[in-house]
Amino acid sequence: MTYSLAIHGGAGTILRSAMTPQKEAAFHVALATALEAGEAVLREDGSAMDAVVAAVCVLENEPLFNAGRGAVFTAEGKQEMDAAVMDGRDRRAGSVAGVFGPKNPVRLARAVMERTEHVTLIGTNALKLAQAAGLPFGDNEYFFTQTRWDALQETLQLRERGEVPDDPARRHGTVGAVARDSQGNVAAATSTGGMTAKAPGRVGDTPMIGAGTFADNATCAVSATGHGEVFIRWTAASEIAARIRHAGETLQHAADHVVMQDLAQNDGSGGVIAVDRHGHIAMPFNCEGMYRGWVQKGADPETRIY
Repeated sequence: MTYSLAIHGGAGTILRSAMTPQKEAAFHVALATALEAGEAVLREDGSAMDAVVAAVCVLENEPLFNAGRGAVFTAEGKQEMDAAVMDGRDRRAGSVAGVFGPKNPVRLARAVMERTEHVTLIGTNALKLAQAAGLPFGDNEYFFTQTRWDALQETLQLRERGEVPDDPARRHGTVGAVARDSQGNVAAATSTGGMTAKAPGRVGDTPMIGAGTFADNATCAVSATGHGEVFIRWTAASEIAARIRHAGETLQHAADHVVMQDLAQNDGSGGVIAVDRHGHIAMPFNCEGMYRGWVQKGADPETRIY
């Protein structure tokens, strides 16, 4: 049996007109590094869960992406991060919302799944779990990036003038991974800093199982990136699995329908990455670009932006 891995670093976050050759090269290197981290697990017959967490940790550590170290700021100038994991073998899942401190929120989401009887934790108790699990923490200086701070100031200035930002980068940016391992199991992991200038306490689709993250061996694993409120209302990730399960659609057809019709027609800009139980990969998006990469056993890894 074979393995498959797909990753994303957010959709609609860099307009082609604003991309420089240097930026583009940096994004490709970062995506390739994350792919290698995940495939290294799968190459040694490791689990899909281990692979997606390894890949997402690399993306969280990279300030280019809106997760972990590169998380955006709330309207009050704070950083609140969400993350989730889901195991397709038994639908076990773990997620955290609005946390700050752990360098890799995705590892904290996994700790929720493995160390508690719950699916989602927030606030102080989530951080206590991170400490009990021995997860590394970062301070304000570690997580601060000038680019994200400048984006907050620009967004706040637009609001003061009564203008509505039209740059998708201000309202969504996420990282994620989905995998199918050599044992036939699938898993998904997603992590985000949320929306630039979001209201404190706002929670997006990432940690909501079935909206931004989903995995089930019977169908597929999905990680989403986009306008979270719409992905939540249309239960985007689980809808893809439902179309496979109940309508007998292929992964590609199901993912295309949800992203290009259900979401696109309802202000749901963004995209998804998905892998089915056979190892097929789908990565549709309805905006200008989506940082993404994929690899399957016996093939060379590939990364794309547009």
